[in-house]
Amino acid sequence: MTYDTLKVNVGEDFVAELTLNRPGQLNTFTTPMAEELNAALGELDADDRVRVVLIKGAGKAFCAGIDVNELFGKTAMEYRIWIEKMERPLVKISHMVKPVIAQVHGVAAANGAGLAVAADLTIAAKSARLGLTAINVGLNCVGPVVPVSRSLGRKRSLELLLYGELLSAEQARSFGLVNRVVDDDRLGEEARSWAAKLAEKSPVAVQIAKQSYYVAENMDYDRAFSFMNEAFARLCSTDDAKEGVNAFLEKRKPEWKMG
Repeated sequence: MTYDTLKVNVGEDFVAELTLNRPGQLNTFTTPMAEELNAALGELDADDRVRVVLIKGAGKAFCAGIDVNELFGKTAMEYRIWIEKMERPLVKISHMVKPVIAQVHGVAAANGAGLAVAADLTIAAKSARLGLTAINVGLNCVGPVVPVSRSLGRKRSLELLLYGELLSAEQARSFGLVNRVVDDDRLGEEARSWAAKLAEKSPVAVQIAKQSYYVAENMDYDRAFSFMNEAFARLCSTDDAKEGVNAFLEKRKPEWKMG
């Protein structure tokens, strides 16, 4: 499928690069971009050529939020439908079986920060900044704060939500919003290498791990163990599990099934 606001490229290393492509507008979300991003994520999740999705932004920024030109002239019900479209890709990532990595440079603000943190893993350039900035223009980021709060907890999440300040990449990493911070001139290379390394793992094992984590995240402690044990038992019955153990014992590189 072709897109007007995105670029998609699937490499031979099983990594799909999905680029937000509105550089002149700092890749801010519009309704068409939100709809295309949600559709693209679904298509890549179903694509046998893809094991890992890497999301990045064209131009000077990862994503500066939502295009405020779409804000005016709606009823309360229309605003509800509109904002749900904007945030649907953030929710979509948690329902995908394949892992998603965000490659963040420049600014990731408001819904852009939500997208960066909603990704399963996040790598950022040293000069990148991230924050829930909508409060500064009389709005708020009560949608994007949902994935942020899953990483931070109440106190820090409310501080980001209410003050709207931008964090440095190192601050975001220390808070647990970013996994890795790298030199600006190495961001693309490091992000692709990190994604490719994950794509070398068993697709079945990775996908079961991701799905199980999101399901068990809000379970009671004992129930989470029970659910995870069932997931592990299912994994043990797969061809990839047998192949992985045999390859380890035979001191060779495993040959995974597509999954």
